[in-house]
Amino acid sequence: MDTKEKISCFSIKRWQKWAIAIKVMPIVAIVAVLKYLSHILGFEVMELNALFTSLIGGTIFLIGFLISGVLSDYKESEKLPSDVAASLRTFYDDAYTISKAKNSQTALKFIEFQKSLITSLLDWFYKKERTRVMLKKISSMNEFFIDMDKEGVQPGYISKLKNEQNSLRKMLLRIDTIRDTSFIGSAYAIVETMRFLIIAGLLIIKIDPFYSSLFFTLLVTFLISYMFLLIRDIDDPFDFSVNGESGNEVSLKPIHDFESELKNDL
Repeated sequence: MDTKEKISCFSIKRWQKWAIAIKVMPIVAIVAVLKYLSHILGFEVMELNALFTSLIGGTIFLIGFLISGVLSDYKESEKLPSDVAASLRTFYDDAYTISKAKNSQTALKFIEFQKSLITSLLDWFYKKERTRVMLKKISSMNEFFIDMDKEGVQPGYISKLKNEQNSLRKMLLRIDTIRDTSFIGSAYAIVETMRFLIIAGLLIIKIDPFYSSLFFTLLVTFLISYMFLLIRDIDDPFDFSVNGESGNEVSLKPIHDFESELKNDL
């Protein structure tokens, strides 16, 4: 990697690190203007009290509940692309072994088939390919297994390939479930409502001096809005069709690496 590529990668990573914070800044700016107008026009009619601070504490608790729930799926999702890549490599290794040991033409065709399979798989991650089409393509491997059996390939090899086929199908279905299922929509609704109420309350609460009031208003707005957007972002770690391979999406690097190796070998 040359100097320009390193600088480019560093810039991308820095942008990814601060992407959510930058998205929150317009909200903070709007709240700052509204707080200033509220102060100038005399709309600060409420005093800070323990009930309001309890409301903020309850919101923080709900945010903690949400983030603990989505993180469990996110940690599992981080492993899935590596598991998929490992499964694809197993297909390739076994097909290569069969082609050399048995001089199997079907095994060579199966290796060629994997090239199109990986392309379709990456398209599927970007939602350019439908799940049912991917499942049908995985099931089409059976034709290769039947031909291998006719060529006299040992049943043990075919059985191993069938098991790997089943594992790949399970992983794709799990990924499809994770990206199509949102974590407790009603919990998002209550947190979003409480975020609005807290920001509205901070706009009409009077704290002297004014600049202290402005500071705490913007700080609480930033923190709650940031955490809410972060949770929404990591709730779908496979949202490549919107964000690409950036932000908080899981890495597809293991699959890209194998795709490059396979193209160089063929």
